[in-house]
Amino acid sequence: MQEMVNVYFYGKQYSVPAELTIMTAMEYAGYKLVRGCGCRHGFCGACATIYRIKGNNELKTCLACQTQVQEGMYVATLPFFPTDKRNYNISEAEAKQKIMMELYPEIRSTLFPYTTLFRSPQSLSVMQYIAYAQRGDFEKCAEESFDCIGCGICTSRCPAGISHPMVGVLARRLTGKYIAPKSEHLAQRVEAINSGEFDSLIEQVMQKPVEELKELYNNRDIEK
Repeated sequence: MQEMVNVYFYGKQYSVPAELTIMTAMEYAGYKLVRGCGCRHGFCGACATIYRIKGNNELKTCLACQTQVQEGMYVATLPFFPTDKRNYNISEAEAKQKIMMELYPEIRSTLFPYTTLFRSPQSLSVMQYIAYAQRGDFEKCAEESFDCIGCGICTSRCPAGISHPMVGVLARRLTGKYIAPKSEHLAQRVEAINSGEFDSLIEQVMQKPVEELKELYNNRDIEK
């Protein structure tokens, strides 16, 4: 016999197997997920979820595809949370502190207690990369925010209304265009592709069956 737990989806109680994730438990309970499910492996950020455990008022956040159900779990999903992306032309921008403050002035708010209210599903130090953005250290901000999947949970919990994922995106774009060393070998490879140097090889690959392509991919040489 499977161990079962009682969970609540949108206020309704269901008994589901204890080993399921929130996402698979919702499907077990009869929900047909057509939005807010995405990749199902924790990379797309589409299944942002908030929940409480019965008897505990602490509001917790997670991704539904990664998190196992618990007894007495009250669940509500956030399949899309609107972040505030400001308009700018990256080719006209400058990698200086003032651009971040002009586009996202709300990051001036220093709200360290906020760090106790939120845990990133990617284990990112969200307020740390916001602190780097405050100081205009875009390279460190880009590195610290690199694994952000844009789920929007941090923005949904932030009392200052900071759009953290968008701050990280701007820092990474500024770093890539103005700070990081130019990738000459990449430019050369793009030029070679555009000139048709790899056309015959690409055509050969396109003719291969899917299983052979999988085998080639899984056994490819990976540059260290």
